[in-house]
Amino acid sequence: MAPPLSDAVVVDVLRRVDRLTAPLVRRLGRPPELPQAEREQWWADRVSRVAAGVSAVPRFAGKLADLLPLQNTVGSAVQAVVVGGVASEHGVEDEAERVSLLAQVLLDRDLPAERVRPLLQRAPGAYADEVLGDEEDRGVGRTVWRVARLLGRIDDTLDARPKGRLRHRALSNLPVVGTLGGYAAEREGLRRAAAETAALLAGRAARTPTADPAQ
Repeated sequence: MAPPLSDAVVVDVLRRVDRLTAPLVRRLGRPPELPQAEREQWWADRVSRVAAGVSAVPRFAGKLADLLPLQNTVGSAVQAVVVGGVASEHGVEDEAERVSLLAQVLLDRDLPAERVRPLLQRAPGAYADEVLGDEEDRGVGRTVWRVARLLGRIDDTLDARPKGRLRHRALSNLPVVGTLGGYAAEREGLRRAAAETAALLAGRAARTPTADPAQ
């Protein structure tokens, strides 16, 4: 059994994921007139229409997809865009906070921002910026695949990411038609990723002390 991944490795990967997905989140910006209550759900629906099909493609091979790293890495890459979108709705701009959210939602790993922040400095062996490509050259598909390549470094931890309904995942084990089950499962996984991100941010806001107006 491989030793557990260190926080430094996880942060190194997720900070790169955040840097890749942030420009895409800005380009996918939701309509400004959308009511606040619908904005988080918009990210799950919008990204699922744009990219969930990409994350379901490995399921064309049915059960064989479970033997490949693509299903988790590509699915997690798409979910990372949703996490970033929901975080943007809550005004989260701090890199450590965003990396912490990615760790909690995608990896179910308790990695508070206070622990992330000292690890954000570039470490030996980190991916060079040139590998990520120019920002203007990053379309949806290209971004998803580049993020998936990064996430391949921590593929063993991605089984904790939000999943779709059991019946859809069962269908995804079948050859060819597994694409339909995979698509449905990934759409539901995106909705759950959005809901989990919103819940985490709401919990953080509730724990943040507010100033006493009398002071």
